[in-house]
Amino acid sequence: MTDPSDRLRELQEAGLGAISAAANESDLLDAKGKYFGKKGAVSDILRTVAYLPAEEKKRIGAAANAAREALESAFDARLSEIRERERAAREGGDPLDVTLPGRAPAVGHRHPISSTMFEIVSIFQRLGFSVRGGPEIEKDYYNFEALNIPKDHPARDMQDTFYMDWPGMDLVLRTHTSPIQIRTMEAMRPPVRVIAPGAVYRCDSDVTHSPMFHQVEGFAVDGGATMADLKGLLTEFCGMMFGSGLPLRFRPSFFPFTEPSAEVDIRCVICKGSGCRVCKDSGWLEILGCGMIDPAVFGFVGYDPEEHTGFAFGMGVERIAMLRHGIADIRMFFENDIRFLSQF
Repeated sequence: MTDPSDRLRELQEAGLGAISAAANESDLLDAKGKYFGKKGAVSDILRTVAYLPAEEKKRIGAAANAAREALESAFDARLSEIRERERAAREGGDPLDVTLPGRAPAVGHRHPISSTMFEIVSIFQRLGFSVRGGPEIEKDYYNFEALNIPKDHPARDMQDTFYMDWPGMDLVLRTHTSPIQIRTMEAMRPPVRVIAPGAVYRCDSDVTHSPMFHQVEGFAVDGGATMADLKGLLTEFCGMMFGSGLPLRFRPSFFPFTEPSAEVDIRCVICKGSGCRVCKDSGWLEILGCGMIDPAVFGFVGYDPEEHTGFAFGMGVERIAMLRHGIADIRMFFENDIRFLSQF
């Protein structure tokens, strides 16, 4: 069996080579994700350390930490080089000739994320939902605890949170727009039908994740809301968003604030279900999560679970836009490249 320390040395050498060869910031971030990011190869080895004998644990753990520190140091240095080179290229062009005739500014249009969010909101408004917002710097209580996620709940590991250093306050950058659900139910009595669009924040960055992205949360509470109502609503939404007749499937899942919970998939819009790289040859694409609101959540807002039932759903706006337009890298939305944005 190969010694993990030998494997760590190989990964360090390969990672340093990939960092050195990175031509731009995107390549550099890809190398980080592959070798020493949260789900990278070095982190995979670190996760196995807990199962080793004490002496081996100490030796391998120290070697893994050293490898990661070396890679992080090389990453920071290379990132500075790339940014300095790009800055120099921007500033080293031809000087401005003020005698040239002026150019009329191009007429702008909605960003693809804004237009996708606007369309999602418009569909749910036509289906009878109102729109509400909430703070992006949120109390821990609303972001987690009132959603049935106490401080020691393992579900907190599902979301990589930005915590705010504010004396006397447990504040976070909200990780989802679900806190608006709690704030709305505190202020309103059923029947309630609300969608909550907005920006959210998580410590994650790669081709499919961004530290800042957008979600649309929706929920309804009434005297007899059922899973059938939820499925009918989401089927109607998908038909209006992606085209009628598109097959859907609901897969059992877990969310701490809904029970039962489900993930919703649509037939792959790229390959039409035959299997491709985008859908990982499954023929299906995940678009949102949903479920019946857990009665424990009603306990935080004073609703009687014997009298009221409700459902909730949430979707990533960038995810919907990527599927509709065939975009493979979420970072393209935030690079402000006019060549990319002018296509929409």
